[in-house]
Amino acid sequence: MKVVLASQNPHKLREIQTILSEYGMEVVLQSDLGLSIDVDETGETFEENSYLKAKAVLDATGLPTVADDSGLSVDVLGGEPGVYSARYGGAACVTDRDRTNLLLEKLRGVRPDERTARFVCVITMLMPDGEKLVGRGSVEGVITTEPHGEGGFGYDPVFYIPKEGMTYAEMGAERKNQMSHRANALRQLERQLDARKEKGALK
Repeated sequence: MKVVLASQNPHKLREIQTILSEYGMEVVLQSDLGLSIDVDETGETFEENSYLKAKAVLDATGLPTVADDSGLSVDVLGGEPGVYSARYGGAACVTDRDRTNLLLEKLRGVRPDERTARFVCVITMLMPDGEKLVGRGSVEGVITTEPHGEGGFGYDPVFYIPKEGMTYAEMGAERKNQMSHRANALRQLERQLDARKEKGALK
């Protein structure tokens, strides 16, 4: 079964393909099908934006579609950057580093025990028969005062997970795929795929 990922991000493709390949699914980027769909993420929640992206690509291809919306939620900032994580700072912040620097500046002087945050991911899978599967996952952490590590992307270098003793960016890809917010959301999706398979609806 071919599944279209409503994204142009190869990092997400690798993480999602690792899981869905177990169900005989081949995940491809929308760009692999010659599509360049830029969805206005007008939703106020990760769930809403994930659905909007998945629905747009399903409508364009007629194929099963998977989309995720994820972001960083910092408690002391009232949940910022939240659904605006990839667009934090607007036009003034062009790169991941720009957005990370903005976040660190907003947290300047904030005590370590008040820098709690979590990465959240919601994955929506839409089937041509109208079925919708949704998985939500999160990972608790703390925002560091400066970047650490060379791996990952986005806010990974400043997201420290106490249980792991390192930031996302210091973590190997294999371990991250096991415990990340996206991995946790995919596990929820897996359980729903298992149930669908048991009913004979997954071929």
